[in-house]
Amino acid sequence: MNTVIIREDDLIETIADALQYISYFHPMDYIRALAAAYEREVSPAAKDAMAQILSNSRMCAEGHRPICQDTGIVTVFVKWGMDCRLDSPRSLQQVVDEGVRKAYLHPENKLRASILADPAFSRVNTRDNTPSVLNVEMVPGSKVVIDVAAKGGGSENKSKFKMMNPSDSIVDWVLEMVPQMGAGWCPPGMLGIGIGGTAEKAMLLAKQSLMDPIDMTELLARGPSSPTEELRIELYEKVNALGIGAQGLGGLATVLDVKINDWRPTPRRSPSR
Repeated sequence: MNTVIIREDDLIETIADALQYISYFHPMDYIRALAAAYEREVSPAAKDAMAQILSNSRMCAEGHRPICQDTGIVTVFVKWGMDCRLDSPRSLQQVVDEGVRKAYLHPENKLRASILADPAFSRVNTRDNTPSVLNVEMVPGSKVVIDVAAKGGGSENKSKFKMMNPSDSIVDWVLEMVPQMGAGWCPPGMLGIGIGGTAEKAMLLAKQSLMDPIDMTELLARGPSSPTEELRIELYEKVNALGIGAQGLGGLATVLDVKINDWRPTPRRSPSR
């Protein structure tokens, strides 16, 4: 098997371009889901909030300026083909961070740096949003697949975790947690839920689930084909029935989708995030 060489500069440029792109382009699945929620909404305040999000999204795409002033904690998911070799004297973390640095200091669209060095004590801003949070999976093949996310603090800081007993209800726990999150995560959005494995694995599963496209409309139309899909629909309907609504102003749409990843086998007591 021939080794595929991945050049350092190409990887840096890929990361930088992707981060600039997602700073001003909403994914189309989100725009379509939000537009559909807008059409269904009956609350004037919530309808106006969604109209402002849609209008802002269009202006950001046209002007190539950030969708939100919080341009996020960079999370990078890498699937590295085992036939590939990085042509660099630096570690993969260092190369990815160089891409983040280049993206956030881009002279035509500088992004807000939110990351702190020495977070427990001096809390000095690194000024380039590094280091990123890097997750690497070695996979068969000769390709490198990279997903990047700029996770805003408003949603990241609302993360919840519980080590659940077998008798605990995931639905009840989620319905208890969502109202505690307030509007700081800027609903309507997505809920990502990870179930099983260890504590850190459940948290990772939840974050990875948010990288999947929004498909709740299609799921509702065809019906569930597994217990996990049944759970997704139940949570979607019950969370929206809470009436939190767009930007916490009430209404029908608190979540546009619910994503669930699980890990099998799992210990008798399951973590859930």
